[in-house]
Amino acid sequence: MQAFLKAFLRDERGVSAMEYVVLAGIIVIALGAMAATFNTNISAMFTNLFTQVTTSQNKA
Repeated sequence: MQAFLKAFLRDERGVSAMEYVVLAGIIVIALGAMAATFNTNISAMFTNLFTQVTTSQNKA
């Protein structure tokens, strides 16, 4: 049992996986904050773009 515990404490594979999980979580939070901040600006931009495309197609 003691040998198992020593081997378990020396094993660092789980630490690396946890670092990736934390990094992915930070990225998700950052993307969510950006989406919340720029939501209205992006929506207005796409509405304007679609209006211009539709208007230019009707003129042609």
